[in-house]
Amino acid sequence: MKTLKTGDKAPAFELPDAHNQPVALQDLLKQGQVLVYFYPKAMTPGCTVQAQQLRDHQPELTGRNVITVGISPDAPARLAKFTERDELNFTLLGDEDHKIAEAFGVWGPKKFMGKEYDGIHRISFLINQDGTVAKVFDKFKTKDHHQVVLDALSD
Repeated sequence: MKTLKTGDKAPAFELPDAHNQPVALQDLLKQGQVLVYFYPKAMTPGCTVQAQQLRDHQPELTGRNVITVGISPDAPARLAKFTERDELNFTLLGDEDHKIAEAFGVWGPKKFMGKEYDGIHRISFLINQDGTVAKVFDKFKTKDHHQVVLDALSD
């Protein structure tokens, strides 16, 4: 697993959202910096906490011209349920074949309860409007993710 680093060019992507509508990174970048956060699975405990914290702090992020996008290997129907259930106020995208996760270097071996498998690592990227990675967030607790991002934006 070779994760993107600060200064790297972010891979272009177009993925379906919760309504099965295509969303392209290049279109998002026209609106500001983009926080692309990868999470393992919609509606699981850790992913729910992370999404709720980002939801609750969207005004602070959008006030700093940051567009939030969550990416998981979930199908659009599951993303729609997650968005509705948790009243999420940002876009979730489905990367069912995990090609974008692989391109960002967040798909790889994981261990859970003694079992090894391949999956998405919980890593986020702040992408500048020119498409370069401004910051990589890979050390945080799900409940603190939003604050780590906001702190980095204050630097």
